[in-house]
Amino acid sequence: MEEEGYREGRGGSLRRRLVKKPRRLDSFDVEAMSPYESHTHHAKDLSIWATIGMAFQTLGVVYGDVGTSPLYVFDDVFSKVPTKTEIDILGALSLVMYTIALIPFGKYVFIVLKANDNGEGGTFALYSLICRYANVNLLPNRQRADEHISSFKLKLPTPELERALNIKEVLERKSSLKTLLLLLVLMGTSMIIGDGILTPAMSVMSAVSGLQGQIQGFNTNAVVIVSIVILIGLFSIQSFGTGKVGFLFAPVLALWFFSLGTIGIYNIIKYDWTVLRAFNPAYIYFFFQKNGVKAWSALGGCVLCITGAEAMFADLGHFSVRSIQIAFTFLVFPCLLLAYMGQSAFLMKYPSTAERIFYASIPDGLFWPVFVVATLAAVIASQAMISATFSCIKQSMALGCFPRLKIIHTSKRRMGQIYIPVINWFLMIMCIVVVASFRHTNDIANAYGIAEVGVMLVSTTLVTLVMVLIWQTNIFLALCFPLVFGSVELIYLSAVLAKIKEGGWLPLVFATFFLSIMYTWNYGSVLKYRSEVREKISMDFMYELGSTLGTVRVPGIGLLFNELVQGVPSIFGQFLLSLPAIHSTIVFVCIKYVPVPVVPQEERFLFRRVCHKDYHMFRCIARYGYKDIRKEDHHAFEQLLVESLEKFLRREAQDLALETGIADMEFDSVSVRSRDDGLQGSEAGDLHVPLLNARNIEEAGTSTSPELATSNLPVDEDPSLEYELSALREAMDSGFTYLLAHGDVRARKESWFLKKLVINYFYAFLRRNCRAGAANMSVPHMNIMQVGMTYMV
Repeated sequence: MEEEGYREGRGGSLRRRLVKKPRRLDSFDVEAMSPYESHTHHAKDLSIWATIGMAFQTLGVVYGDVGTSPLYVFDDVFSKVPTKTEIDILGALSLVMYTIALIPFGKYVFIVLKANDNGEGGTFALYSLICRYANVNLLPNRQRADEHISSFKLKLPTPELERALNIKEVLERKSSLKTLLLLLVLMGTSMIIGDGILTPAMSVMSAVSGLQGQIQGFNTNAVVIVSIVILIGLFSIQSFGTGKVGFLFAPVLALWFFSLGTIGIYNIIKYDWTVLRAFNPAYIYFFFQKNGVKAWSALGGCVLCITGAEAMFADLGHFSVRSIQIAFTFLVFPCLLLAYMGQSAFLMKYPSTAERIFYASIPDGLFWPVFVVATLAAVIASQAMISATFSCIKQSMALGCFPRLKIIHTSKRRMGQIYIPVINWFLMIMCIVVVASFRHTNDIANAYGIAEVGVMLVSTTLVTLVMVLIWQTNIFLALCFPLVFGSVELIYLSAVLAKIKEGGWLPLVFATFFLSIMYTWNYGSVLKYRSEVREKISMDFMYELGSTLGTVRVPGIGLLFNELVQGVPSIFGQFLLSLPAIHSTIVFVCIKYVPVPVVPQEERFLFRRVCHKDYHMFRCIARYGYKDIRKEDHHAFEQLLVESLEKFLRREAQDLALETGIADMEFDSVSVRSRDDGLQGSEAGDLHVPLLNARNIEEAGTSTSPELATSNLPVDEDPSLEYELSALREAMDSGFTYLLAHGDVRARKESWFLKKLVINYFYAFLRRNCRAGAANMSVPHMNIMQVGMTYMV
């Protein structure tokens, strides 16, 4: 009874003290730390033969989608414009040729590919690039130390270019522009995910439809059934990964492009070589003059010739800019032109075959070989888009814009090969629904075009912002980019939007669905983070509690996972209230994603002390890029953390010895900067050392920082250091406990109805059904302790 009374009295006193709202330090720069050295990673210049080899590999990954477009482009174009005269055929051909020359060749090959983020492409890469130059990320967890990551450093706008600086200032000052920029990126990402549904349906169905004219009785129902069977098989093998069969992709696509080119040449020579007149752009004018509104409607089919152009930029991380440029310029582009010219030549003689022009134009005796290659090419194009969707969602999760899902790594050698089961089965179900509902490629094409043009417009907008903000391009040249390419894309968008009632609504529904999920998750996460910042426990209160923290300290290491980059999270107070004792060593672990593709292992971790030495409390900030893979075993993580903590303690003792004038001391060969210039107030004496694994320590050799060059006395002779190291080893022997928060986020009572609806229901639903943070590491349940907490936002 006495013990219970004591515990109740202690809990009541502690609760009253935790309710206080003492003065807080909310500066996010307090904990900034920077390694002493900045490692710069330069990609090795590939030889010409290595570049050509890489260009060959791009065929199987990058060009599957655009390569299969001859299966259905003219089929859709001439469903709007009848092939009555040669003006119709030559005008449509000229329109297709110059669309390919302008968008994929002119825009992507020569301009957009250069706007990469350290070799990474895609909408999120552009957003990451912009976030590094201007602090436009809605999550306020940026630290000065992030700028010292080797892949983070960029050439900042020079002072004399006031335009770039003014744009940067406006973006950082106006939260509405930050939100608009995020919505633009999320819209582009949603369109890409929509492509992951439409590409397999369109490509496979177009390839299978070739059997209709070859096998008697093979009707539309048969096309739908065979397409669904192929799609089920395609999605069922995703869990095995593409590594084992990936080496076949490039040869198959090379054979496909060779077939397109040779059959095109054959048809041009045999039927009508005068289709070369289509190189005269005047036929585009004649085409519109003759057909009027029908010609404008046909643009919706013409835009399908550049489907997959965005893949050249999105898949840049797997290849080099030069290899993608070489493959498109010298193989893909010529073969596509020959394919479309060959089909046009065939149409000049047999205009009634427009409905199935691709298979009709194949020479006798080659149908079945070409059909097999076409089906394989369609499957490969679908596979590339599915993999791109997985990668895109993984990047969204890394940047806090998508709920956490289970990610399976299908390859031990290539970190980019991942599999997300929930998304895979969702894509499969949606593909089956699309094929079974639309039943014809022309209807799917109306939906396909909107998704493709939508992504292109987002890229045009973001690249324009990169030009004026980062490249500091002449304002006239920068404006020419959206005026030329954006205008063309808007014209195509107007044509495909006119088909909303005929299937164009589908990608808009998909985009709205995924945009709602991503923005709701980001919105709720930002509000939760801000709530944690407001409610964090002040350092003054921690000092009032004393080193015992108002409770009993027992041997062991407690790893408290939270999202704060500085300060003591309020959930720690809940643990003090709920547990009869607390661990002798506490480490606040923050997993943080920074706007770079990859963070080098030696630059990944920041480490610092919280409160005085006798508190035995530390903070570890683990930084990851949006392409990094978090696949750590919890034993390896614990071992690395303890080793790094020991190095931190030794480095701290070294620094204190230098400050107090003790004799020169020798330190391990780890080169780090001793303190951050931005530290202020009572925390100015804290040290910041990156966590390094043993391999990195060995690689450091004998390098030392300049301030340590005169050290020659062993640090181990410091009795306080030996005591702290022995206490750490004792705590490690007692085991690790993962302290996790089971948080419930609720909107305040005075909030608007819409905010309550989004937070209390939609965001709460996503949090309940997403993957828990501890699931990323295989931590036994007996080593996990959770307490509940409600965040009012």
